[in-house]
Amino acid sequence: MEIQIILLLLGVTLITGVAFGYFLRWIISMGKRGSMELKIKQMMLEARDEAKKIVSEAEKKSEEILENGRKEIKEKEKQIKRSEDRIIKKEEYIDQRQIDLDKEEDLIKEKMAQAEAIKAEAESLDQQKVVELEKITGLSKDEAKEELLAQMEKNAEEDLLVRMRKLENIGSEKLENRAREILTSAIHRLGNFVASDVMSTTVSIPSDEIKGKVIGKEGRNIRAFERAAGVEIIVDDTPGSITISSFDPIRRQVARIALENLILDGRIQPAKIEEAVDTAQKEINRIIKEKGEQAVYECGIYNLDPKLVSLLGRLYFRTSYGQNVLQHSIEMAHIAGMIAEELGANVSVAKTGAILHDIGKAVDHEVVGTHVQIGRRILQKFNVNEDIIKAMQSHHEEYPYETIESIIVQVADSISGSRPGARRDTVENYLKRLKELESIANSFEGIEKSFALQAGREVRVFVTPEKVSDLEAKKLARDIALKIEQELKYPGEVKINVIRETRVTEYAR
Repeated sequence: MEIQIILLLLGVTLITGVAFGYFLRWIISMGKRGSMELKIKQMMLEARDEAKKIVSEAEKKSEEILENGRKEIKEKEKQIKRSEDRIIKKEEYIDQRQIDLDKEEDLIKEKMAQAEAIKAEAESLDQQKVVELEKITGLSKDEAKEELLAQMEKNAEEDLLVRMRKLENIGSEKLENRAREILTSAIHRLGNFVASDVMSTTVSIPSDEIKGKVIGKEGRNIRAFERAAGVEIIVDDTPGSITISSFDPIRRQVARIALENLILDGRIQPAKIEEAVDTAQKEINRIIKEKGEQAVYECGIYNLDPKLVSLLGRLYFRTSYGQNVLQHSIEMAHIAGMIAEELGANVSVAKTGAILHDIGKAVDHEVVGTHVQIGRRILQKFNVNEDIIKAMQSHHEEYPYETIESIIVQVADSISGSRPGARRDTVENYLKRLKELESIANSFEGIEKSFALQAGREVRVFVTPEKVSDLEAKKLARDIALKIEQELKYPGEVKINVIRETRVTEYAR
């Protein structure tokens, strides 16, 4: 019973506590609600005040903008008014000018009509005069003109010859002196040593035992070497040497390097020979690339395609009349650069055209055409500047001289190829060329005799004075030069001297 009473008291106490807690929470929440409403009202009042300020400022700014806009509109209207006034004045001036031009045009037409009438009348009078003169002289207009010109030419022939000779002497002397100064300066500034190459290469052999290894059993090593390298091996009784012969200098150099490496190695057999030739070919390709790069660097030429530079390096193993073509091209580039600098031409174009002038010789035995035509195609393939192509294509006069640089390249080629010892030819070709020069000169009418002098650089022609006049002698020299250019091939240039001597003999008895 007591337990029930206790439990009942506890339940009543719990219910009373819960009710009191809920009542206390309600009172607190009501207090907070009242304070929140006060804050919200205060914030609304502040927001209204802020809105009024913003609206007031916006109204002020809008009034300022409207006022500025009105001022700008007024200013624009004034400018437009001024522009309209200027346009109206210009239109009035143009209208007045057009009226004046119309008057002037009418006046010009009237004067032209008068001039045409006067011209027609003058032509009519000229025709009448011509008809009357033809009746009086018995000659037509063309016949009279020809007779007058012939008479004037005959009367003035001696005077013309004297004047022409005087002008030629003065002009030739000045031009020759200036050209001599430029060429002498170029040659003196570049005095390279010239070495000639031949068609064979000699390789030193340390002993007869090594020579026997090179020959091999029944000559199998030599046959294998010749087959792999594409050259001819000449083994004679000369002690301590073997000769490699080939028209292709690159193959000759490959064979030389391969043979020297085999001699150093000591193991000479067909398989080893093929390996040595392959290695030598790679070495030659490296040398070709290096020689091309050295050439363009020495001449100060840049921006060339690397493949074109490697192709240029192949000329190191190519000769022309015994002269190394790459060295000849480098020498030409220096000479062309100096001449171009003296003449005020494009030095870069002249030097590049000179060093690339024989680029076709690097592959001329592999491609159909002259080395000039092949060279043009190679340079066009590598998109070389057209001015450089024009400069290099005329050095053998296969193409016309289109630029001053093309003439400079041709002159540099003649200087480099004509230097003493630069090139050599066989005695048979030398004698044949001299005989051909004399026979061409003797083929013309009025020639008494002719001589080829100075290794074929000069042809001295003596004419019969009764058959050839001074004017005809000048034409004869040019005709001989043209025929030599058309029929002969020669390095450098040939000078034609036509000599006309008049001798009068009389006897006193």
